[in-house]
Amino acid sequence: MGTIALLLAKGKFLLTALFKLKFLLSFAAFIGLYWAAFGMKFGIGFAVLILLHEMGHFVDIKRRGLPAEMPVFLPGLGAYVRWQALGVPLETRAAISLAGPLAGFLVSVACAALWWQTGDPLWAALARVGAVLNLLNLIPIWVLDGGQAVLALSKVERIVLLVASLALWLLLGQNMFFLVAVAAGYQAFFGGDYPAHPSVGITVYFIAVLTALGLMVQVLPAHALGAR
Repeated sequence: MGTIALLLAKGKFLLTALFKLKFLLSFAAFIGLYWAAFGMKFGIGFAVLILLHEMGHFVDIKRRGLPAEMPVFLPGLGAYVRWQALGVPLETRAAISLAGPLAGFLVSVACAALWWQTGDPLWAALARVGAVLNLLNLIPIWVLDGGQAVLALSKVERIVLLVASLALWLLLGQNMFFLVAVAAGYQAFFGGDYPAHPSVGITVYFIAVLTALGLMVQVLPAHALGAR
């Protein structure tokens, strides 16, 4: 029995080491790609933005006592956190999906604060690109976080998301909100698979993060994206 326990412990250690190595190697490759494309400072900063978005998912999963692996990065495509969602309520899965964009918003706020403090356009560029990417990630289509979050919304709540997105499009003039509205409309009228019970909390959460990211994009200079 002692030998079996020792082998199991060693196996668990090797698996943990393998997952950590996969995280480190994929993150290094991710940094390398964007370093080559946009320069050292912006490349590293961009990679860290994506890391912190994924850590938003990871931390929210772990704080709920659910198993999750460290993020894996796909250079040129993005990243993901692998976790066991089977048997997890739709509302919980939606909250976990929204935790990434929420973390992305907070990181954009931190970068914006550094820009206002230092005047360095690099921070403004990172803040804006982070806000834009997280906003696009809330478009409610299957592969994005918004697509996972919308599954917890009833038909009426999806229509509320549609109306809110159209209002933000008209108020802020950002075409990204129109894309969110179109996808929300599709999910409301053709998506089907409506949950048995509404989720007001997730609806408010979704619209709040959407609005916060839109306001962040609004206050940051578009020309800062040229910073390297």
